[in-house]
Amino acid sequence: VQLVESGGGLVQTGGSLRLSCTASGFSFDGYAIGWFRQAPGLEREAVGCMRVSDGETYYADSLKGRFTISRGDPKNTVYLEMNDLEPEDTAVYYCVADYVLGGTHYCAFAATFGSWGQGTQVTVSS
Repeated sequence: VQLVESGGGLVQTGGSLRLSCTASGFSFDGYAIGWFRQAPGLEREAVGCMRVSDGETYYADSLKGRFTISRGDPKNTVYLEMNDLEPEDTAVYYCVADYVLGGTHYCAFAATFGSWGQGTQVTVSS
């Protein structure tokens, strides 16, 4: 499995950014693509995911309403739209992917994902 990430960068408080992640190498489409993030000195936390076969999504409760995951065309590309960004959103964002055959609530757990991207920095200035 290969993951290709893009997006990220520097934005002011209240701004928006979009990350994308393209997954290849899965043999059938029951997999989910999502993101985790890790800020300096803090533990890694789940952001959200989407299963590409049916579009089912999961979001961390704290991010609902500001972050949106959507599917591209072809559907092995997934986008993370981040709006109304806050300095607390500053982190390295890691694309993740793996089969998620049960509910997408399993996306809350890092152990669900065997494939991780290299990470992309998102910095929100105050």
